[in-house]
Amino acid sequence: MGTTDRDGALRVWVTRPQETEELGFFLGEILPPGAFLFLSGELGTGKTLFIRGLSRGLDCDELATSPSFALLHKYEGRLPLYHLDLYRLSGPKETAVLGLEELLDEEAVVAVEWGEVARHLFPADYLEIRFNYGENEDEREIVFFPYGEPYRYLLKELVKKCGF
Repeated sequence: MGTTDRDGALRVWVTRPQETEELGFFLGEILPPGAFLFLSGELGTGKTLFIRGLSRGLDCDELATSPSFALLHKYEGRLPLYHLDLYRLSGPKETAVLGLEELLDEEAVVAVEWGEVARHLFPADYLEIRFNYGENEDEREIVFFPYGEPYRYLLKELVKKCGF
């Protein structure tokens, strides 16, 4: 079930990991070229699972996996998907090697996990997706925060698609 706050944030509660992946799939189906997603939350809350669903929704030739030892993975699909995991970066100086500015110029989707160290490189408009543990083991609260009008509109489309 999902609800929209006054500030445009969308809160969705899922009770199974499959629902997290499915939510990513639905978003992937409607993402436009140039979309920028920032995923935040503790380890194990479902960020990579969500991105796997996103890769399915973008018709990528392979499913996204945890980038563990690489900062960046590219998946080819309806739109290219760049999946960045910046967990091991310790500060803004290390983000210079990412080439994030070049990725933003492409007709692609960029999804960043653990991107707090690179916030200074984010575009003005983006979608933040926060993952929180729920009360039960598999329960999660996933909150979408739209920054910019295009992402407020995108969330309205997601609500329609999911039937919330």
